[in-house]
Amino acid sequence: MKTSLLALILLAASAALPARADVLLLVHGYLGGAHSWDSSGITTILQQRDWQRAGTYLADPVGVRLIPAAGTQARRKFYSADLASEAPIRIQVMQLQAILGAIEQAHPGEPLIIVGHSAGGVVARTALVLGGGQNVKSLITIASPHLGTVRAEQALDATDIPFPFSMVADFFGGETYDIAKRSSSLYLDLVRPFPGTFLYWLNAQPHPDIKYISVVRGQTGAGWGDYVVPGYSQDMNNVAALRGKASLVTIPVRHELAPADGSVILDMLAEPALAATATGGK
Repeated sequence: MKTSLLALILLAASAALPARADVLLLVHGYLGGAHSWDSSGITTILQQRDWQRAGTYLADPVGVRLIPAAGTQARRKFYSADLASEAPIRIQVMQLQAILGAIEQAHPGEPLIIVGHSAGGVVARTALVLGGGQNVKSLITIASPHLGTVRAEQALDATDIPFPFSMVADFFGGETYDIAKRSSSLYLDLVRPFPGTFLYWLNAQPHPDIKYISVVRGQTGAGWGDYVVPGYSQDMNNVAALRGKASLVTIPVRHELAPADGSVILDMLAEPALAATATGGK
């Protein structure tokens, strides 16, 4: 009798506890911002499925600051990060690690899922490799250049103009040329991996034992990928340290974020491996 009574008390107590929440962090890509997830329609799709906007984290030279939204106490909530997208990977990683620390302080013990688009996926993966995000349970990357892209190399070549011709390029090049010059360190981080490059180092490092999901543009086979990043580079299974460890989803859309990405994110969040985080599973 006492055992049955104790069981009833424990059951009632557990029912009174709030369900463990999930936190989603959206990390934009090169030349994007927190607004990228809004303009693509993805945040609208998330909100239609009861994910609530909790706020936007802005990175600046003195740290990060939060622009809060109404959903900070929701069971399923998402934040958007706004990073210095033209900066080298290491700068963006420092900003993202500060954001991860702030989120984990605000929501201690709550499982965190990161979604990174394009270069933002590489930034997020680097932050995790370097020890950021202790509560992160999954990384979803969308069209990310995990094995680099020839486009970065082409951009470096286009801005590598010797003096005095560089003065002419500075004068006539326009805004696009100026952006490319400012982004040269980032391009160098995203060249295809060979000894001495950033991605060669990153892809050989031990990675956290979490769930990895690659959202790849195009269809498997000929033409796989998009005009910015080839398909093999978008697939984390081709990263030496993650070989065979990532789930793969393909979408026949362009490199930019699209509403279809919102549907895929929701599908991935509904998978048992991720849905289990809401009850404390890994």
